[in-house]
Amino acid sequence: MSVQTLYTAATGMQALETKLDVIANNLANVNTTAFKKGRANFEDLFYRQEIMPTEETATGTSIGLGTRVSSVQTDHKQGAFQETGNSLDVAIEGIGFFEVTDLQTGETSYTRSGNFGINANGDLVLASSSSGRPLASGINIPEGSTNVTIQKDGEVVYRTPGSVNLSSAGKIQLATFINQQGLVKLGENLYRESDSSGSAVLSDPGDGAGFLVQGALEASNVEPVQELIDLITTQRSFELNSQVVKAGDELLQQIANLRRF
Repeated sequence: MSVQTLYTAATGMQALETKLDVIANNLANVNTTAFKKGRANFEDLFYRQEIMPTEETATGTSIGLGTRVSSVQTDHKQGAFQETGNSLDVAIEGIGFFEVTDLQTGETSYTRSGNFGINANGDLVLASSSSGRPLASGINIPEGSTNVTIQKDGEVVYRTPGSVNLSSAGKIQLATFINQQGLVKLGENLYRESDSSGSAVLSDPGDGAGFLVQGALEASNVEPVQELIDLITTQRSFELNSQVVKAGDELLQQIANLRRF
């Protein structure tokens, strides 16, 4: 049965390797705007039932066959706010998401990152390394406008040259989901809805999705100290499983060296 020991310990090493990947990604994104850390969840595998419990026995004999990663869960706890002083930086105080549109594919995605800019057409877009994604709310600010203000209720106002009155560019809406855990991570601080998350529900800031904070960005919610503790415990757990593999190998070696006299 020591052969089964090798396979059982190997499942532990494989699962812990995945957890190490999750921790590495968390630490790599410790400074990523509005990043939400992941957590690897484990579950035990099926059991070999050698003796089934009966009415007469208190218990049976079940031999477990290892473990595996059941899911990588996203922690959507809000990160701290970082003041930037940039009038186009916006943080969400609440559970909502900004809804943006990819101009190349037309696909809609969602983000907590509020590092916006204004493109050549005057549209308020999410700054990205690949392309600008305009807000689905359709906020457009004319060239030369000043005093751009994004109010906590989502109203965007500005002053045109030569005018003393403020004009409205529209209102930024926020999206919420029944199950945030079901959102699909796309990279570039973007999420996509899925059957698990449910469809996006749009509402104005202040109607349950949260408020907007101008001149600030949401920081990553990764806690480096906790991640380093998890890293150490995961390494030790991996070492323990490797020791089990070594012990199983030594037992097989002893069996292989038996001689009949």
